[in-house]
Amino acid sequence: MNRIRLLISTFAAVLLMLGGASAQKAYVTNPDSNSVLVIDTSSNTVAATVPVSPAPVGVAITPDGSRVYVTDNVSEIVSVIDTSSNTVVATVPVSILPVGVAITPDGSRAYVTTVGSNIVWVIDTSINTVAATVPVGSEPTALAISPDGSRAYVTNVLSKSVSVIDTSSNTVEATVGVGTSPSGVAIAPDGTRAYVTNFGSKNVSVIDTSSNTVEATVGVGSQPGGVAITPDGSRVYVANQNDGTVSVIDTSSNTVEATVGVGSSPGGVAITPDGSRAYVTNFDSNNLSVIDTSSNTVEATVGVGSSPSGVAISPRVPFSAFSAQLDISSAGFDLQGKATLGAGGTINPPTEPLTLRVGTYTVAVPAGSFTPGPKGTFTFEGTINGVALQFRIAPLGGNSYSVQLDASGVDLTGLTNPVTVTLTIGNNVGTTSVNADF
Repeated sequence: MNRIRLLISTFAAVLLMLGGASAQKAYVTNPDSNSVLVIDTSSNTVAATVPVSPAPVGVAITPDGSRVYVTDNVSEIVSVIDTSSNTVVATVPVSILPVGVAITPDGSRAYVTTVGSNIVWVIDTSINTVAATVPVGSEPTALAISPDGSRAYVTNVLSKSVSVIDTSSNTVEATVGVGTSPSGVAIAPDGTRAYVTNFGSKNVSVIDTSSNTVEATVGVGSQPGGVAITPDGSRVYVANQNDGTVSVIDTSSNTVEATVGVGSSPGGVAITPDGSRAYVTNFDSNNLSVIDTSSNTVEATVGVGSSPSGVAISPRVPFSAFSAQLDISSAGFDLQGKATLGAGGTINPPTEPLTLRVGTYTVAVPAGSFTPGPKGTFTFEGTINGVALQFRIAPLGGNSYSVQLDASGVDLTGLTNPVTVTLTIGNNVGTTSVNADF
């Protein structure tokens, strides 16, 4: 039983969601103490303990930050925690050995893997009932949802495959062969790549999501499980259970650039919204390692409950107001927007990543790319994935900023109104719908 629980804890899906409350918290499942611990990431101390049903494993947070969904694989339910009170407000029955959980970007659905039934359960989060079930491969464990919410990628341990679910129809549209015992999966912020840890192969499969084929394989440590990607998409953090290490993959070259020693049997991985820290659960050490991603060194160790497994970080600070105007042509697009910081929000573009999503197009500008200018302005000019970009961010007073972007080399004329625009700067995020001029 301990062996099975250890494997399941390693396979638990970890997803970093956007949007929501200002206070940064890490939610950690403890299967052997039947609880979820709430960690204040500003002080790395335990802020609350939430009793749940036996053997909580997977954990994910809704985009508005109001709810935490936890899989309990002994009780065969999903517990729903209200983050304002840190109490369980609902339970949703599923099937045998629920493990992974991920929530769509719009917060309307939670997808749950059940190892014992080879099914993904789809929960309607508005009423917390099962809306659909999707048969997948053998022993589905982890899953991740694409940034646009259109696809769910599910790892099937015994099938050595990844099932790709079309979330509009909740049917499997593709199956991708990967390594032995695929256990964890994370999708790049721009949606172009899925990174799958192969527990039995000591490597990571890199899937091109446009073709659903494996384009690269990256050797890592022994028994890789949990995986997470930095918000700018530049690094992938992989927990190696048997080594007590975390491998750091440079996504530009798909090579390991660093190896970080953590605790015993690391399993879950989650990264803070600003990309500055990676939180790693150590199953056998009963603690949490906090990695400084700038130096890839452990800066803190937090004692938690018994056999910590999954971990998720609370959402970003939403802008109190965000609006935009959008002009689209076959040559590119121009965007002009205004963003007002929410309570507790701050921005410093030279040290923070920026991500902009316009309809189906996403661009991630790495931290360190913006240059300070006169009168508090920040600018970036360069080419990312073949698109020439000119960004300008300028203060307007009252915690408001103008955002201007000229993009050339991308054709968005296939979009239809209204177009959804999402802007993320560091720990701040805002979404609006725009009627674009074509």
